Amino acid sequence: MKLNILDFLFILCVLSIWIMLFYNAILTLYGYKYFVEVSEKSLAPIKNMNYFPKVSILIPAHNEEKVIEKTVKSMFKLDYPSEHLEIIVINDNSSDNTASVLKTLQDDNPSKNLIVINTDKNTGGRGKSGALNIGYKKSTGEYLVIYDADNTPEPLALRHLVYTIISNNEYGAVIGKFRTRNKKNLLTKFINIEGLSFQWMAQGGRWKLFKLCTIPGTNFIIRRSIIDEIKGWDPNAIAEDTEISIRIYRMGYKICFMPLAVTWEQEPETIKVWLKQRTRWVQGNVYVLFKYLSFPFRGGKSKILIDIYYFFSVYFLFLVSVLLSDLIFVLGLFTNYKVSISGNFMILWILSYLMFILEVSISLTMEKGEFTKENFFIIALMYFTYCQMWIVVSIKGFYMYIKNTLLKKQHTWYKTERF
Repeated sequence: MKLNILDFLFILCVLSIWIMLFYNAILTLYGYKYFVEVSEKSLAPIKNMNYFPKVSILIPAHNEEKVIEKTVKSMFKLDYPSEHLEIIVINDNSSDNTASVLKTLQDDNPSKNLIVINTDKNTGGRGKSGALNIGYKKSTGEYLVIYDADNTPEPLALRHLVYTIISNNEYGAVIGKFRTRNKKNLLTKFINIEGLSFQWMAQGGRWKLFKLCTIPGTNFIIRRSIIDEIKGWDPNAIAEDTEISIRIYRMGYKICFMPLAVTWEQEPETIKVWLKQRTRWVQGNVYVLFKYLSFPFRGGKSKILIDIYYFFSVYFLFLVSVLLSDLIFVLGLFTNYKVSISGNFMILWILSYLMFILEVSISLTMEKGEFTKENFFIIALMYFTYCQMWIVVSIKGFYMYIKNTLLKKQHTWYKTERF
């Protein structure tokens, strides 16, 4: 049978989609194994630590009056000697009451080493990377720990991060895990499931298979010596977490994943806020992709190419494949342009759908109280709704990257609305 252009496009789309599904299935399997291994370890070494290096916690904040008090108070509750800990909040060009909230916290907690840096449009206001650089220059710790302004880490989170990084000189950074604390509506429940499966289970699988991880932007520890050598965060990087991850690997270090170091964070509760946040993520990752795609990596550093080409596959090959397959499906329903390949086209689609449900369900079994009937039905719905929204986000993010690059627009704060 002679194949037409739609047949070839369909075959390429199916191959691309199934390669990504298969790769994520492997990550889920090995992520599951890694989570089991970690959960079986004794907590005694963590609780009985006798060496506590000086740690500086950096919290970049921009108009965070709704959440910053709870965040700072959670830092006060960290199980770590206060004489070895400093908490630095960079109140970066805020126009709300963030400064007054922080001043009250300082006055009410004189025994806590809380340092507040207030900037204005002249001394700051140039985004998270700029705020982190300001805080880094003020800090004195041997290690830096980063938390977003809406985070509430569990008391032992910092000990897990510190203990892991001091146990191995090859670790340039150690990342923890963040969980959704505001599962109020369908959107935040989607985000919760996304985090547990496509982010954390995948991180576990990548660490188990390749000894690779990507810094998630919050709840991680990094050696000060690394920041000294690379001269801080890239001020032009919106996805400063991904960008600095690659620079750490270029230096020959590893980034370890410690899922027992848990923080809870607030997620977007409306579609509008979610779209803006995720578009920013895609735009930032596209910047990193173009910055390093052709960069030479040699020796053990070459493993980072796995992540770079994975980003390329997600934001380009996979996206194009999904769009084309959707277009072919619509053409087949409403026009005479149809795929002429023999066999049941629906079987491939149904199998991919079932694999999606299986992968995500396995991820939820690792978290107490997450694998429920409600979440199972949410997963089934997620494939047709939330996952399709990522197509819009990816297109918009790529467009914004091109637009801002051509206009040479200076990077400033993007504020995720808090609730």
